[in-house]
Amino acid sequence: MIRDELKNSNKRVLVVDDQDLTRSMVKAILKNIGIQTIVTAESGKAALDKLRHSNFDLIICDWNMPEMNGIELLKTVRAEWRLDNLPFLMLTAEAYKENISEAMRAGVTDYVVKPFTAETLAKKVVAILVKS
Repeated sequence: MIRDELKNSNKRVLVVDDQDLTRSMVKAILKNIGIQTIVTAESGKAALDKLRHSNFDLIICDWNMPEMNGIELLKTVRAEWRLDNLPFLMLTAEAYKENISEAMRAGVTDYVVKPFTAETLAKKVVAILVKS
């Protein structure tokens, strides 16, 4: 069962999305699989500030956001020595091969195409966090 994989973990996840509904949905899915420490940010810039002041085990980030989009955040994270290995899961409606290739070149750990199911997201998160 997916929930059992992380039920006693102290993993910290940062969820970045400009849509409150998506942040709430992702947060609920994470809680359902046993993750208790979930921090949210509404933009890449807000996320970067949180990343510079706290430690996280995973970033789950939307691609399309104002100010600093997900790919810009990913590139910034990969350029910072203390964040360069931090797992980064991209949520995106950008299912074009070019976009996925760009994210892969930038160092994304994995991606989930919107719309997604709770099971799909949960499996990806568990696979990433069990490895790290």
